[in-house]
Amino acid sequence: MNPLFIAGPCVIESAEILDCVAAELVRLQKKYDLDIYFKASFDKANRTSLRSFRGPGLEKGLQMLADVRERHGLRLLTDIHESCQAAPAAEVVDVLQIPAFLCRQTDLLMAAAKTGKVVNIKKAQFLSGADMQYPVEKARESGATDVWLTERGNSFGYNNLVVDFRNIPDMLRFTPRVIMDCTHSVQRPGAAGGKTGGNREFVPAMALAAKAFGATGYFFETHPDPDSALSDGPNMIALQNLEAVITSLLNP
Repeated sequence: MNPLFIAGPCVIESAEILDCVAAELVRLQKKYDLDIYFKASFDKANRTSLRSFRGPGLEKGLQMLADVRERHGLRLLTDIHESCQAAPAAEVVDVLQIPAFLCRQTDLLMAAAKTGKVVNIKKAQFLSGADMQYPVEKARESGATDVWLTERGNSFGYNNLVVDFRNIPDMLRFTPRVIMDCTHSVQRPGAAGGKTGGNREFVPAMALAAKAFGATGYFFETHPDPDSALSDGPNMIALQNLEAVITSLLNP
């Protein structure tokens, strides 16, 4: 199976940033014949602080994503947090993503599955890879024909995540598409004074380790200037470094 790539800014900040990232993804797609999806969130409903930037919201955010598709021709992925968001998001994007903290929410999984779109379920920080059998079953029994799973680390204490790469082969028992979220897995949740910190220098190694364990896809949040990003900046990789990380995964 050819590797799949998901990349984009954490949250929709502006049309200019969306265009900048999308243009680079198109360049890489053409240069390396990549199977790639553009990702950005219209709402980050799980930010640490009430004062944190959440995004433009459902209606405006979906229109901005639709504009990315029209201008750049990229396939799209976005996450949903409530069942009522599934149908309108499905009118615009190709993949509906279920956030890790919500992967056991039955109504959310059912709503996403009923749209007929691909459903990407992120493994919760409190679950094992084997536990993800049941969210997959919920989605498939509700009508989803294509279900992906994404590894993003586990919490074993405060303000940190640990990746057990054995989760990847465990989840491959339930679906052929298991994606490594290489940027969220280096988060330091809540470790930056009311917001999430991170260690982006470990992202390339996370990706290569996931490849060794059989991952069939890779998720990278990327930004032209991560240090000024409005969400998840410390764990995002700079857009200018994305090509080198991707090409390291294409080599035999």
